[in-house]
Order: sequence, then C-alpha cells, then structure tokens
Amino acid sequence: MKYPFYSGMANRQQSELPITLPVSPRSQLLKPENYIADSGLTDACNVALLLGQPLLITGEPGTGKTQLAYSLAWELGLEPPLKFETKSNTAARDLFYSYDALRRFQDVQSGNVSATTLDYIVYQALGLAILRSQHPDDVKHLLPSDIIHSHKSRSVVLIDEIDKAPRDFPNDLLNELELMYFRIPELGNEKIAAELNLQPIVIITSNSEKDLPDAFLRRCIYYNIPFPEGERLAEIVTNRLGINVGSSPFLQAALSLFYRLRSPEVGLRKKPATSELLGWLIVLQKFTRESENPLMQREIVFATMSSLIKTAEDREKAKKFIEQWIQEQKQTT
Repeated sequence: MKYPFYSGMANRQQSELPITLPVSPRSQLLKPENYIADSGLTDACNVALLLGQPLLITGEPGTGKTQLAYSLAWELGLEPPLKFETKSNTAARDLFYSYDALRRFQDVQSGNVSATTLDYIVYQALGLAILRSQHPDDVKHLLPSDIIHSHKSRSVVLIDEIDKAPRDFPNDLLNELELMYFRIPELGNEKIAAELNLQPIVIITSNSEKDLPDAFLRRCIYYNIPFPEGERLAEIVTNRLGINVGSSPFLQAALSLFYRLRSPEVGLRKKPATSELLGWLIVLQKFTRESENPLMQREIVFATMSSLIKTAEDREKAKKFIEQWIQEQKQTT
C-alpha cells in the first residue's frame, strides 16, 4: 500500500518545492444543495416557518443537525446562516452582542479611548439578524463603521449546541426569542426589535447532554433526527458521493461493515456517525484502483479507520472485529 503524501520514514528527502495537496473532497459533502432531510424533519421545518417559532433539533452527532440550517437558508434564497457557537460560559447577552469593556479600559489607560461606545460593541448572530431586518436609516445610529447594511433582509440564525450553555441561558432568552428584540444598556437601553415580516429564522441544535427547561421547550418546534438506516443511508451516500450504492459491491460491503461496527456486539463507546462514514468512504475510494474491493485488504482498512474510529479503546475493539469480518467475507465469496 503506497501513501501519496507523507511517508514518515527515516532518511527521507525533503521536497524541493512545497507539496501541492488536492482540494479536500469533504467540501463537496458540505454543499447545502446536497443535504437530504427526512420527511419528519421537513415537516418540522415547515411548521416552524409557519408559526415563526425556533426549530430545536436533537440527534446523534454527525446526523446533519448543523447542516440543516445551511440547507434551509440555501433553499429559501437567503444568505448563509449567522452562526452562534454556544460555550460553557455563554450568557444571554452574548447571543445578541458583546461589549469589549477590557479594551475600553486599556484605551482609557493609554489615552486612546474612542469617543463613541459603538467602537467597543460587536454584534453577534441574533443581534445582527435583528438589525438586518430593519431599514438602514432606522438603525444607522446603532451600527459601527465596519458594518455595511444597505437593505432590509431576513436571516437564518444557527444557535449550535445550546446544551453546552449554563442552565439559565435558555430561560434568559424566553422573551427575546419569542418577541425578537434586545437592548444594549451601554447605548442607552433602546429596544431593538426585528420587523415582523422579516423576523429571523432560528435553528437551535442540541446533543442532549443536558435537559432543557420546559418553558424554553414550549416556545420551540422540536424534532429528533433519527440515525439513517437502510435505504435512507444509501440515498445519502449516493447523493453525496455521486455513486449508486446499489451498483457498487464495494459500497454495499462498506455499509454492511459500518452497520456492524455500530452494533452492540462490537461495543464501541463512540459509534461512528454518518459524517465519519462519508469521510471514510472518500478515503477508501482512493484505493479502489489497487483492488476490486479495498475492504478485503486488512492493511487498507486499518490504515483508513482513523477517520471512522475516534478512541484508542474503540480502535482495538474495531480491529479485532474487522479481522473477523474480513475472514467471514472471504469465506462467502
């Protein structure tokens, strides 16, 4: 098995020119037009759009929760989502704006303090989406000079992994999410509200690491993305990789092994997800010229499984199972 880029061998020669790496094929997997939503998710999206409520999505990591927001924005003809990545110390205000008090203090100490507080305001995803919904003349006094706002527009806001935030965070957002407004005390506490006909579309994801408050759940439309099985997973693979699973013995075998690795009999702590499967298949395809089915070559499978198996403990379990699986496949062919 020959590696195309890095050998890691002793006494090797350094390349005279920087190596040119190919454009990552994973970029094709992230195209919003290639996203496939199941019927339940489609229904939940339409209900949320009809009622003007946030859509809360749960599901295993790698099932496409985050990518839904990009697919939705693309299909509706809107700009890519404004993304807010939730952290363990996130406060409600952070979703709308941040005020750099430390930089202002440092400027005061150095004598370089700005005459306007706006220079220390940075708008975050939902705050920026609310401002974009208003006429430029109505909010120009709220916009720093580096923000260009030429026309009213609707935005998709992605609040990613809300379960990472402190428990009070969802409760602190109840009125703001329902009525789509916020205030900035540093600028006089004016109420800044979205125009009714251009209110932001809010997509919220959660990995269910902690329960969300009931009052928050009542204000959301909810859907849990199930792990794709059978024909649906084959459809996703076909759509993303451009190869019909039904006509490819290699892909059929790869899906069979993937499902077996996820089964309780193997006992992996972190089961591989759809996104990891797609990455693994892309790598395996690079070796199909060397073998009719690279899955029958243990060295190829072991060399590529780092894209599929993500813990040392799981790697040992997976290697033992894959050895057995390859032997079973060879006996049946």
